[in-house]
Amino acid sequence: MNKKSKKILYLIISILIVYFYNTFIEENLNTSYSNSLTTDLKILFFDVGQADSIFISNNNYNMLIDAGNNEDGPKLVEYISDILKVKKIDYLVGTHPHEDHIGGLDDIIKNFDIGIVMLPEAITTTKTFEDVISAIEKKDVPIYVPKTEEKFALGEANFEVIHIGTDEEDLNNSSIVLKMIFGEFSYLFTGDATSETEKIMLNKNIDVDVLKVAHHGSAYSTSSDFLKKVTPKYAIISVAKENSYGHPASSTLKRLKKYTKKIYLTSQSGTIFLTSDGKKINITSIKTDTNG
Repeated sequence: MNKKSKKILYLIISILIVYFYNTFIEENLNTSYSNSLTTDLKILFFDVGQADSIFISNNNYNMLIDAGNNEDGPKLVEYISDILKVKKIDYLVGTHPHEDHIGGLDDIIKNFDIGIVMLPEAITTTKTFEDVISAIEKKDVPIYVPKTEEKFALGEANFEVIHIGTDEEDLNNSSIVLKMIFGEFSYLFTGDATSETEKIMLNKNIDVDVLKVAHHGSAYSTSSDFLKKVTPKYAIISVAKENSYGHPASSTLKRLKKYTKKIYLTSQSGTIFLTSDGKKINITSIKTDTNG
């Protein structure tokens, strides 16, 4: 192929990319924010052991942030489909490509109608990551890499992308961090963001009521400077009992107690179930067979 032919081919590819990107955004990403609330918000911080999986539902729209370890996938599928009676997940978010966050994504993709899969650009060569990509390709599900400060809506819940990284040396630094506002309350979902990532977020509006604590309560996240800015009323830690990492770290719990009204651990309570009508929050715990 000569240089002229190559240039023409590249031009055609560029035009197609722009066209399909714009079409994809218009058809799949709900960017309209809601002002009035008609239905309650429901969040389940699933008990998936030393892993993360968060289900968010509002106004018949559903989001799943992470899907635990590989062994958790089938159990999450069973609970979400049989107990929650969900058939479609509008936004499936893999915060970063570590097994304890994307392990069950392939099972979710295979068993539900998926609107969009959100992933960071960072990739890895693990079989777990390859299984996720294979499942996406087989079902021809759109992959979307969100941009920092991008906004979208899940029903009447409003989201903003606070951070997304490209660090393949430390995949935790690539975590997609999402802020959600529903009514009078705000929420921050942090993936495994490290203190290094937290420094980047300090100039953002991250003062929230509910914090999903990063990296299972690791000592290398949830810094004092970060907590001073976030000042959460409630903190949720997804963690396994007697895990080999010593999570949550005593230093992290000490910092959290200084800034937080109430701390919930899935290792102690099981799945944390939060509901809100936008004017008040109710948090309780339920037993779910979701830890593989």
